[in-house]
Amino acid sequence: MTEKVRCLIIGSGPAGYTAAIYASRANLSPVLYEGMQPGGQLTTTNDVENFPGYPEGITGPELMEDLKKQAERFGADIRFGYVTATDLSAAPYKVTVDGEKVIEADTIIISTGATAKYLGLPDEQKYSGSGVSACATCDGFFYRKRKVAVVGGGDTACEEATYLAGLADKVFLIVRKSYLRASKIMQERVLANPKIEVLFEHETLGLTGDKVVQGANLVKRRGESDEEQVHIEIDGFFLAIGHKPNSDVFKPWIETDEVGYITTVAGTPRTNVAGVFAAGDVADPHYRQAITAAGSGCQAAIEAERYLSEQGI
Repeated sequence: MTEKVRCLIIGSGPAGYTAAIYASRANLSPVLYEGMQPGGQLTTTNDVENFPGYPEGITGPELMEDLKKQAERFGADIRFGYVTATDLSAAPYKVTVDGEKVIEADTIIISTGATAKYLGLPDEQKYSGSGVSACATCDGFFYRKRKVAVVGGGDTACEEATYLAGLADKVFLIVRKSYLRASKIMQERVLANPKIEVLFEHETLGLTGDKVVQGANLVKRRGESDEEQVHIEIDGFFLAIGHKPNSDVFKPWIETDEVGYITTVAGTPRTNVAGVFAAGDVADPHYRQAITAAGSGCQAAIEAERYLSEQGI
């Protein structure tokens, strides 16, 4: 079963839904497949206070539902489904959904996002939205004058710890190794900050608290003769051990960096394949914010409209 569309949007969230709004208003009759997590990462966020237009804040699921309704109002065809294979060797491009249906698309907008890496502890799910976060910029505001912990030893972890130190009273940086992997300048900033305490050779065993995070159980120098159990009191637990861009299904055709983020022409959402564009976190290793994702979704839709016009499609 094959269907032909002018504009196919793969993935939802702020990037996908915004692309659908703009593509619909440009009469591209976009079809959007929501993917494994309809609405994207924000559907797991309780409070969003930094998205323009919501002075009292809004929950992540409500924000995504608003964007979805807005896209549907202009005629976007939003569907459940997950892309399982692609053939971008020649236009029209072929995309297989749920292992059976083939979509032939004149242009494609990839907005499949990136998934935060977690430690795999049951407590991460237990306290999700109640003290556990993978985005300090998103949620740090809620921890002003409180104690938090950041897990990780690279640049991202050091950046998150430094950012949180500007808000919180105390920041523990939990580092599994005996050293920081971050760049020298980031190491210096962290080690010089009086609010940050680096816990080298520590690993997290679990989190504690009544309904919300109130502490973390750690082990120092696991497996060594001087192994030690450690407990710290915290109000927030931030994961900063990286993200995995959801780009695997496109990799035979689309260029990515070493981590998997889709590479685009600087300042644009254009990929190395003409007529295929990338928007949101799948192509953004730096900001990963709802508003920047929405902006790139707008850019991708405008580029798709221009591409179709140039091709006379």
